[in-house]
Amino acid sequence: MRWSFGRSVALCLALSVVGLLAVPVNFPGLGLQGRVTLAVFTLATCAWVATGLDDTQVALGAGLVLTVCGVTSADAFFGTLGDATIWLLICAFVLAAAVAESGLAGRLAAFLVGGARTVRQLAHLSTAALVVSAFAVPATSGRAALALPVFVALARALGDRPRVVVALALLFPTVILLSAVATLIGAGAHLITVSVLWETTGQRIGFHQWLLLGLPLAVVSSHLAAEVVLALTTRRADRRAPVRIAPGDVERVGGRPVTGPLTPVERRCAALVGAVVVLWSAEPLHGLAPAVVALAGAVAVTAPRVGAVTLRAALGTVPWSLLLFMAATMAMGVALVTSGAAGWLLGGLPGGDVPPWLFLGVVVALSTAAHLVLQSRSARSSVLVPLVVAGAVGAGVDPVSAALASTAAAGFCHTLPASAKPVALFSDVPGVPTYTPADLLRLSAVLAPLTAALVLLFALAVWPLFGVAP
Repeated sequence: MRWSFGRSVALCLALSVVGLLAVPVNFPGLGLQGRVTLAVFTLATCAWVATGLDDTQVALGAGLVLTVCGVTSADAFFGTLGDATIWLLICAFVLAAAVAESGLAGRLAAFLVGGARTVRQLAHLSTAALVVSAFAVPATSGRAALALPVFVALARALGDRPRVVVALALLFPTVILLSAVATLIGAGAHLITVSVLWETTGQRIGFHQWLLLGLPLAVVSSHLAAEVVLALTTRRADRRAPVRIAPGDVERVGGRPVTGPLTPVERRCAALVGAVVVLWSAEPLHGLAPAVVALAGAVAVTAPRVGAVTLRAALGTVPWSLLLFMAATMAMGVALVTSGAAGWLLGGLPGGDVPPWLFLGVVVALSTAAHLVLQSRSARSSVLVPLVVAGAVGAGVDPVSAALASTAAAGFCHTLPASAKPVALFSDVPGVPTYTPADLLRLSAVLAPLTAALVLLFALAVWPLFGVAP
């Protein structure tokens, strides 16, 4: 294997960190456990950024070192895999498998786009369908895979309008990524954020609270992105031109028909998933944890003669590597705070003199740009959220507001095809002309500052209406 420049940089940084660690005077005021944590954290970040090593392998190795060195106990490290957030994600993937197998997702998409009369209406109805899909499929890559057949069908129906096809190719992954913030299960990074907040501040964010804070942002940012995509890729005549996409044009999604009456399996699946979402949203009334509700739903949708998929098949769709990555990085984030490393890193910053808008502005800017360095959304939250929470406490800013702002801003990753799996998936569709890297760069140049400004606006003006002050 050739030794790349990135690996050389990573090796130099690793050796530098190890050398600094050996000299305590280089870390004044930081204890041994803090120095070990800081070194491991830095090495893991370098490996994520500059090497081709698997993200999960790096995270597990880092967690192993922290455990062997006594920074984290074995019970605490292995216990992260049994955390309620991990169980929530497992059950959410089981529910998503049932939705995909039943064909409900395809029916919803066909129903929505079938009502379009112009290209602009088609774009916004497609956006609405993708936002709704965040409640059914708990991963952006899974939603992209589910939406790809819909896009291909639309592209073939609009084959004589290449600019519109390119616009839809850009729109689908863009909205999938931006709308993930609508729900707690929209991305693994959200669960990492919730876990870090709980472990470090004792503040717990439930499904309903995340819904109140995230859904409005997801809706506004997604439809704003739709207008930006249309403005950059189509002409006024294209946007106003009539279009008619019949539900039958999107004939089959995931091997299931999307027209005709609902089958008994589809009706049962819709009722079960709907009940789960309602119970999630009504958590303050019944007090059941979201993971418990999700588990009940997962058992129901896989039950013989009742559910839409077998348990074995549903569990086969669960990304176990992602779960191991999340468990390891949650342990790393907690260690960064409890060892004192995060406080030491932020010790040189001014305290309560920092205005909340300035602190949140810096957090949002750094989090938005982080995808250029760290491609994994979960890795970005694992690196940023512990530091943001510690910094917010020191600056007198609500850590919940800061953590949510960072997580929402870190969801922007549209600059390069390799920046996110949905972007890569829609950049190369056999037989369908899609976007070029230049199209992505042009979109990112406009959408990145707009998205960052929107997140900051919500953190300062909208979220305080729901009890999360800056």
